[in-house]
Amino acid sequence: MNSPPDRGGVAQLKVLLEYATARLRVAGVDSPRLDAELLFAFAAGVTREALFATAIVLDDALRDRYATLIGLRASRKPLAYIVGSREFYSLKFEVSPEVLIPRPETELLVAAALEVVASRPAASVLDLGTGSGAIALAIAANAPHVHVTATDVSALALAIAARNATRHALDTRVEFRLADCWEVLDDGDALGHFDLIVANPPYVRNDEIALLAPEIRAFEPRLALAGGPDGLDFYRRITDGVRRHLAPDGAVIVEVGEGQAGDVATFFRARGFDNIALLKDFANIQRVIRVHAA
Repeated sequence: MNSPPDRGGVAQLKVLLEYATARLRVAGVDSPRLDAELLFAFAAGVTREALFATAIVLDDALRDRYATLIGLRASRKPLAYIVGSREFYSLKFEVSPEVLIPRPETELLVAAALEVVASRPAASVLDLGTGSGAIALAIAANAPHVHVTATDVSALALAIAARNATRHALDTRVEFRLADCWEVLDDGDALGHFDLIVANPPYVRNDEIALLAPEIRAFEPRLALAGGPDGLDFYRRITDGVRRHLAPDGAVIVEVGEGQAGDVATFFRARGFDNIALLKDFANIQRVIRVHAA
């Protein structure tokens, strides 16, 4: 990125941001000005709110750092991967290309889970495919009486989730297991029974991945995206084994992709579950399915 003329102070910063914003806009970034400001704040070690209220020395080192960051974002690398974190349910999570970036719509799943465990003393929760640990840790942080077991097939993802648990002082109440859905891979005990089972599984159709935004298809882990030919493979696996791991009066909450709620609800009904609720997200999409055993 070419440097703008040296004009000093706030004016100099504004010109620098204009250059960066223009580059990101040409690259097709959805929010070029916001990302330009956030990346400068990250490079300078300040908050975005403090950009124009703090005396920032625009030396060559800062300019070089910023140019590198803008170059990464112009390549469509997600902002969260560049800065190494994403906020979810008011908690900050480490993220990297080994884990899916937590989405705002997934907070609906956490809210539904907290409603379920609110009246259950010492509730046990299982989070299938935990990734960064966002769901498991958000539940644990907001429900001090629960114990969470969080699984993932990726050891790299589990390492990130464990660091996030330590960051939020939740490592004593959240246990991490290497597992592929119900199959444990860490030579430990089989998964037991749980009061609540939650999952945000891969649900993108394999042939749709190439059509996703570059930030997703080129950078986020395919393992966390690909849901098979119809996007429903993991839901079949969940419903096939869920009875063996659910407490008699337990509940299951899963996130689904747009247009998938009806099919996934049918999978649960075929396994004898009748108490099923479909919850809509802020975009009025049926995003979460809540199932009660009783």
